[in-house]
Amino acid sequence: MARTDNYLIQAQQAKSCFLTYDAEALAKKLNAKLDADFLYTTFFGQSYRVSRKTGDIQRLENGAWQDGNSYEEVMTLLDLICDSREDRHVSGRWKAMQDFGLQFHQKLLEDDHDPWAERFQNDFPAFRRACLALGGKPLPVGDAAYAFEIFDGLGVAVQLWLGDDEFPPNLRFLWDENADQYIRYETMYFAKALLLNRIAGQMEEP
Repeated sequence: MARTDNYLIQAQQAKSCFLTYDAEALAKKLNAKLDADFLYTTFFGQSYRVSRKTGDIQRLENGAWQDGNSYEEVMTLLDLICDSREDRHVSGRWKAMQDFGLQFHQKLLEDDHDPWAERFQNDFPAFRRACLALGGKPLPVGDAAYAFEIFDGLGVAVQLWLGDDEFPPNLRFLWDENADQYIRYETMYFAKALLLNRIAGQMEEP
């Protein structure tokens, strides 16, 4: 319960922080639509809007606005909206996720036992179909790799290396080399979790 409460507190703090920003300045920075009630943007290929009164988030699904206030959505999208640089631009070159952070974080990204990698290997065809269905663009690395546009041209890629008798399956994440102009290193973990959950959810679709 305490952990859940902490998540709620952090998400609310992020929303409160958003409300301190000048919405018109944010819209200009992002070239985003703005009306009296919402700021509109695109996130992982879907239309989103953020309430100017509460910071609550909605995403457009099947023509209707749905709740978009999962912890990962709130923490990632509001960081991108509020903290991305005015002069941000993509490089078109990939950089390993761990190279954006401190060395001691590397173990978090390269675990010998990765349940996500095992899950995706166990249903490899469904993994590939799910990535394509979510708008992933195939990359010629690993046994399967896909690039996704997360926000305003910023790309993130997931690579799956299948395991064998000697080595376990492995997932690697790459970001555009200029990702730190858009998003903080710590926030990359929220975006990573969101992408993994969306892939897994899409794999369950018939």
